[in-house]
Amino acid sequence: MNEELSDLAAQAYIYGFPLVFNLDQVRRYVEEGVGANPAAPFNTFSHARTLTGPADTFVTINNDTLYSMGQIDLSAGPILLHVPDTGGRYYVLQFVDAWTDNFAYVGHRATGTGAGDFLLVPADWDATAPAGTTVIRFPTTIGSIVGRWACSGDDDLTAVHALQDATTLQVLDPTATPPGIPSPDPAVADDLLFYDKLRLWSQAFPPAHRDRALQESFAPLGIGTPGPATPYSSDGPLADALRKGLLRGQDMLERALTKGSSPEVDGWKLTFHAFDYNLDFFEVGTLDDPRFKIADPRLRIIERAAAARGGLWGNHPYEAAYIMTYVDDQGRQLTGESSYTLRLAPTPPVGAFWSLTMYSVPDFYLVDNPIDRYSLGDRTPGIVHDDTGGITITISHTEPDDPTARANWLPAPAGAFRPVLRMYEPAPAVLDGTYAVPAITRIDD
Repeated sequence: MNEELSDLAAQAYIYGFPLVFNLDQVRRYVEEGVGANPAAPFNTFSHARTLTGPADTFVTINNDTLYSMGQIDLSAGPILLHVPDTGGRYYVLQFVDAWTDNFAYVGHRATGTGAGDFLLVPADWDATAPAGTTVIRFPTTIGSIVGRWACSGDDDLTAVHALQDATTLQVLDPTATPPGIPSPDPAVADDLLFYDKLRLWSQAFPPAHRDRALQESFAPLGIGTPGPATPYSSDGPLADALRKGLLRGQDMLERALTKGSSPEVDGWKLTFHAFDYNLDFFEVGTLDDPRFKIADPRLRIIERAAAARGGLWGNHPYEAAYIMTYVDDQGRQLTGESSYTLRLAPTPPVGAFWSLTMYSVPDFYLVDNPIDRYSLGDRTPGIVHDDTGGITITISHTEPDDPTARANWLPAPAGAFRPVLRMYEPAPAVLDGTYAVPAITRIDD
């Protein structure tokens, strides 16, 4: 029986990881802030005023855009979002619910770059929206707006700051006090805390209807126990089963992250569809299209967990396509002990822009380096193209001697690393595989 409970606890870990991991980050933004994004209360924006760097310890954060983060609590009632005219500049406001479903987009691809007003409402709202507003219905009362503004460098910051400041949230009932996220019982042991958070938060922010039977199957673990008082003592058969299940679940998740279902070509994991687990909530800017839905119910749950662990708040592929690799052309782990090249000829076909960003392993954080370059792409000043318009990127821990290699250098950490290629508004050739990225080649054999 204890083994059965441990197996169930491992399944519950995979099921609940996106909710718990996500809401931990939501609280972090509200209470502490993250790197360049200062703390900001619910229903207000936190604007990063600089591009991200190693101090921004958030999993797989980008270095292409300035972030504007809004943590939303609609238990306070509807909120009016205003966006300014960006004059054609790329931006996206991505809407993410408590379970990490991407359920709406506002911005360059989705709604254009003109000024606009959007009314953010809870799922059960049934009043009349003000004239001239577009309603966006949130699946859960807690959600996140993940805003990204294209920024070409320091000389572009002032213009982006003005756009950030003109992007506003207005709570229509200023007397309402949003309760935020329930706090788990402080008496819960650290290695059982995950399950108490899952218990509390899965009831406060119910999942999609299709997932409720799965959630109810975890009742033997106490997941359905109501109220603030925890059912988890530090000792006993249930505690033992939960601890074993936690370790099993963590191992399952790490295997899924590196060995998961995404196809692999020349060492690159084509995670185009890693964020396609939302099957139920399609507001403005999303595509209710079978091409962007994970149909297998078991695969959907594990992919959702792996996506949260490896790239929380990543986009659908039609907004931004991501591929990543851990290995070189011989299948060996990428490491700063060696030097590599990546030749992109032609460069990625995109409607917006592309970039290659360096991350440490296993944390997936940006990596400190002597030239403060954390990504390289089509907007990087001084990069050198060849006669055909292609580019050869040098990836190494040690700065290259050759001037062209140095101009196209993406610094790597001393240890293991994982680069991510982002393609914003990818052309169809990216998503259908017609455009292929070659393997990263080790050059110091």
